[in-house]
Amino acid sequence: MSIKSFVLTVLVVFVFIYKGVGQNVPHHISNEVLYDFIDELANKGVIEVNSVIKPYSRKQIATWLQAANGDAGLSKRQQKELDFYLKDFNKELIVGKDFDKRWDLFYHSDSLFKITVNPILGGQFFNNGEKTEYHRWGGAEFHGTIGKHVGIYGSLRDNHESHFLGGSQYISKRPGAVYKGDNSDKDYSETRGGITLSWNWGSLGLHKDHFSWGSGYNQSVIMSGRTPSFGFISFKMSPVSWFDFNYIHGWLVSEVIDSTRTYGVFNGEREVFANKFIAANMFTIKPCPKLNISFGNSIIYGDTDFNPTYMVPFLFYKSADHTYNSWDNWVGHNAQMYFDISSRQINKLHLYTSVFIDEVSLTNMFKSDKQSNDIAVKVGARVTDLLPDFSFTAEYTRIRPLVYQHFVPTVTFKSNQFSMGSYMLDNSEELYLAVRYKPIRGLDLQLSYSTLKKGKDYQEIFDKGEMDDHPEINQDQEEIRKGLPYMNEVRWKNTNITFTSKYQIIHDGYIFVEYQKNSISGPDMEKYTNPFFLAGDNIVSFGLNFGF
Repeated sequence: MSIKSFVLTVLVVFVFIYKGVGQNVPHHISNEVLYDFIDELANKGVIEVNSVIKPYSRKQIATWLQAANGDAGLSKRQQKELDFYLKDFNKELIVGKDFDKRWDLFYHSDSLFKITVNPILGGQFFNNGEKTEYHRWGGAEFHGTIGKHVGIYGSLRDNHESHFLGGSQYISKRPGAVYKGDNSDKDYSETRGGITLSWNWGSLGLHKDHFSWGSGYNQSVIMSGRTPSFGFISFKMSPVSWFDFNYIHGWLVSEVIDSTRTYGVFNGEREVFANKFIAANMFTIKPCPKLNISFGNSIIYGDTDFNPTYMVPFLFYKSADHTYNSWDNWVGHNAQMYFDISSRQINKLHLYTSVFIDEVSLTNMFKSDKQSNDIAVKVGARVTDLLPDFSFTAEYTRIRPLVYQHFVPTVTFKSNQFSMGSYMLDNSEELYLAVRYKPIRGLDLQLSYSTLKKGKDYQEIFDKGEMDDHPEINQDQEEIRKGLPYMNEVRWKNTNITFTSKYQIIHDGYIFVEYQKNSISGPDMEKYTNPFFLAGDNIVSFGLNFGF
């Protein structure tokens, strides 16, 4: 069965079984201030949220805001924030314009069709003590609903940087970008969009977008949403109050040339990338209120055509891969597992743990010379309103060697060469502390401290054949990837202090100022740091933005 026939069949089936009660239009994960406000409400016990899966839908956000409205536990500032956001998200609950609504460039609402259209505009200046560079962007976005069951959305953002500020090879939280050329002025664009079909216990969607799986306030170790957006099919269901399920099948970008499909064109070559896909699921069990236990698995498969097996949402994909490829590890694909626990059972306190398992051998787990415990772990806590309008966050992240890596380049845990997991890359650790203060509606002040260390890149050592220079590596070809020590040498280190001030003047309209004090050291400083940010320890930036 072709992918076109398969998807068409699935869509037809769901059209006949749905009972429409609400649309599923995702609200982009870059609106960090709104997501933090939802987190505030959840931490105080005003609403109950499964925060392991993002983005949230606009309808779900509207329902949460409506449920929280007027709650006695809200501070005056929080009630003002809630009133402010309802001017936007009440559009999901009310037909027509007869309510206190935010400004939109264009808005239409009737019993069949709703649509919102707004511009995207913004710019940010950076100064490293020696020179100033800038990043500007512009475009437009829309979102809407058709009837009670179809959601639509889309956006286009064109970006220009006066100097190359990104790069997949760097340890950076900047969103991934696919640049258009190699000249000194860097341009790239990002288009996102999708269409969803929703019914009373679930939804099905076709997207090109970002998403994040896993708990954490300083990016997740499971799926951080840092890569350029890619196309995927989503399936979500919540058939009972104590169970959620999420699934995606995505078309990744390998950037690995397939020489068998590359051919000559005039004076050059038409280069074709090797195929690369992801299938992933996440089960969330809620054994009691405010406790979410999530687990799931994924597989990156490539160098082959689309395989409908991985469209089955509930499979354990490593076992499915064994059906096709169990006879040779060089033929098989790259599977992962993950677990997440999120507890808000103590009022105002959010405790969480995320575990990403790239590979593990139970037999050799405690044998230092044979272990292959390729695991990433994040543990953390946030206290909200211990002091009025303050939050305090502490996180520790530890990522062992070879996590997110693979010796076959077409099945790495990457898209467009950007890691889908933590921005820290493998063989690293980080301590992150933050205090956040919101004195009035719209003003967000945050001071954070982090110390991040990165060890050897063993996959690069293997690729270059330099194993003899590293005596800790087992020279046996069958055992060479086992027993690798965790950070026996610090190759890159950064101690960072960041202060950010952001003020939301109007809906989706911000002005912001940020100061970073970096202390970067180690023999791999240039390898993992963009030259502009390496040129000065003190980075000052400011700008404005409208739209997401």
